Amino acid sequence: MLTCFACARPHDAAAPTKVCDACGMPLRVDLDLPPGAPEERIRREDASLWRYADLLPVPRARAVTLGEGWTPVVGVGDDVWIKDESRNPTGSFKARGMSLAVSAAVERGAQRLVAPSAGNAAGALAAYGAHAGVPVAVAMPADTPRAFVDECHHYGAQVHLVDGTIADAGRFLAERRGPADVDVSTMREPYRVEGKKTMGYELFEQFDGDLPDVVVYPTGGGTGLVGMWKAWNELERLGWIGSARPRLVVVQAAGCAPIVRAHDRGADGTEPWLQPATAAFGLRVPSPIGGFLCLRAIAGTAGTAVAVAEERIHHAAAALAAHSGLDICPEGGAAWAAVAQLRADDWIRPGERTVVFNTGTGLKYR
Repeated sequence: MLTCFACARPHDAAAPTKVCDACGMPLRVDLDLPPGAPEERIRREDASLWRYADLLPVPRARAVTLGEGWTPVVGVGDDVWIKDESRNPTGSFKARGMSLAVSAAVERGAQRLVAPSAGNAAGALAAYGAHAGVPVAVAMPADTPRAFVDECHHYGAQVHLVDGTIADAGRFLAERRGPADVDVSTMREPYRVEGKKTMGYELFEQFDGDLPDVVVYPTGGGTGLVGMWKAWNELERLGWIGSARPRLVVVQAAGCAPIVRAHDRGADGTEPWLQPATAAFGLRVPSPIGGFLCLRAIAGTAGTAVAVAEERIHHAAAALAAHSGLDICPEGGAAWAAVAQLRADDWIRPGERTVVFNTGTGLKYR
């Protein structure tokens, strides 16, 4: 069953997936999760997110998969680990969401898949659409680094470059979307969250049946943050963990920080950020439809939200890459800079196990 995150209206999971019919907000997949030991529900021989097939809404036999997920956590000292999502197909965490979204869309007979993107999601959609044999059209801001555009062409997608931000790209596609097109935009269908939630399952396994104390997450649209929050609630329902949660940290660029601003004001929803500006393109999302869910996840885990100055992002990414040997993207650099800030403020205390997400490869930005 699908349920609206905002108003709890139920929707038919067999129908074409979109946002809530009543309020226009994102839908959530509600699965029947009877208790069972991890040994019974996790297919540990599968080194992909499909090791959790019993906890996902698409059967493994009908998955559109390129081997996404099960990315490493790499220790970088002082009780800090990097969850390195650059190891995914197409070089980012977007592969997780697109695997589930494309799988669900194909099950429902999709004839064309469309989405706006700041870069990484477009490349992932192009690749998974190609693997599924379904045409893809994407729209991206005109100033998106050329590597992202070339990647989409490489996989045979139709690419539109639009002046403005991802919000403008979304409006461009909405005005041209045909009746047979399936929109797999962030939070405008429920299955990308299902793919991203597997990051939360993986942390449970990688911390030996426990969870870290703090998770620091660079946040644009927020699908991954909401997905992990959902995953941990599901693990509690399964009886695998208790009520304790990692404290979630939303990290945004100071030039585009609608969730941070809402959190600082004590608001329960975000307002559009005017004139967004950051070279961490995955964070340049001025009007996240799921912003209210990110705020709920912060509140529900006693977390916080941090805006990082633009000049610190590149320096932090380069410093972490030089220290760790990992391919750090600007968004990962923003998260690393936030850790230093939170430690200086004593919000992250000595000995607390902290996971920092590097959401993609930095190579596409060069």
